[in-house]
Amino acid sequence: MIHNPNTESTLFIESLKSAGVAISKEREVIERLEEAREWHYAFTTLVKQGQRIGISFIANPGLRSAELQRVFAQYHFPDQAESTFEANLLH
Repeated sequence: MIHNPNTESTLFIESLKSAGVAISKEREVIERLEEAREWHYAFTTLVKQGQRIGISFIANPGLRSAELQRVFAQYHFPDQAESTFEANLLH
């Protein structure tokens, strides 16, 4: 259950979707990020290991890399997080 659709982590997920990313088990991702003390770390872990539990991030045909870079910078992710995310995107 999504408790607050205006949390920073939920807004981040919405920004990813606007940039052209589809997310399997999106509700589960949002719930996990809301519960995490450090949601940036939790997100990076889901990117790297989420496929084990059926979570994946899929590049839509209109994916905009420049927009992804902006989103990761806006939400203050470490520099390598965006490249790790792109490397794990399913196409």
